[in-house]
Amino acid sequence: MGKNKLSKFSDMETYPHVFQVSSHEIRDGGAFDLKGKWNDKFFKNKNPIVLELGCGKGEYTVGLAELFPEKNFIGVDIKGARMWTGAKTSLQKGLKNAAFLRTNIEMIHHFFAAGEVSEIWLTFPDPQMKKVTKRLTATNFMQSYQQFVTPNGVIHLKTDSNFMFTYTNLMVKTNHYPVLFSNSDLYNSDLNDPILQIKTFYEQQWLDRGLTIKYIKWTLDPRTHFIEPAEEIEKDAYRSFGRNQRSKQENEEI
Repeated sequence: MGKNKLSKFSDMETYPHVFQVSSHEIRDGGAFDLKGKWNDKFFKNKNPIVLELGCGKGEYTVGLAELFPEKNFIGVDIKGARMWTGAKTSLQKGLKNAAFLRTNIEMIHHFFAAGEVSEIWLTFPDPQMKKVTKRLTATNFMQSYQQFVTPNGVIHLKTDSNFMFTYTNLMVKTNHYPVLFSNSDLYNSDLNDPILQIKTFYEQQWLDRGLTIKYIKWTLDPRTHFIEPAEEIEKDAYRSFGRNQRSKQENEEI
């Protein structure tokens, strides 16, 4: 591990708004102290909590915290060296409504109590074209999210992947989730929303390559039965180069 990474990890240990929890601790029966108490013990307010899952460098967490001071934002990712960027930026900006949680997203329901989260942002997640259960919009994740998202809470997906966008629209339709907005070319849509001001590092790369950005948001109505889409979805041809290049760079940052 390089000195730069070690320095970032050392910094993260001192940041009061960063929480790093090993999945082994949770699997071994450990409990997270802030579960059900994020507003009372950390944010010290009653404002709605919004998660960015797979936050990467935390650009959305920081950007949303600046745009919406009346809400609390938590970026979640397992890769600490990337998360360090957003954690440091939010600290320098003095944002009291931003925090970061380093853990596996598969374990996310262990960190929040029922009804504690009002919205979830999924910003450019890996489409996981070969592994349905790894997709952050798969039904197993919907089942996980509804354990802590308020009834009718909102899920947002922003993606450059046509595969991920198509799959998610099918999942939403198959399970009859109410769609609030869906568009395959966000920046050429009629959406008038402050979120258009925020572009992540990788999002700008996709835009520079001429790719369109897709966006869908829906409400997470609670349910007991989930259905995976049966349709075959055409895979993203460009991923064979782009995703590998991106993964290589990300691995260098971990």
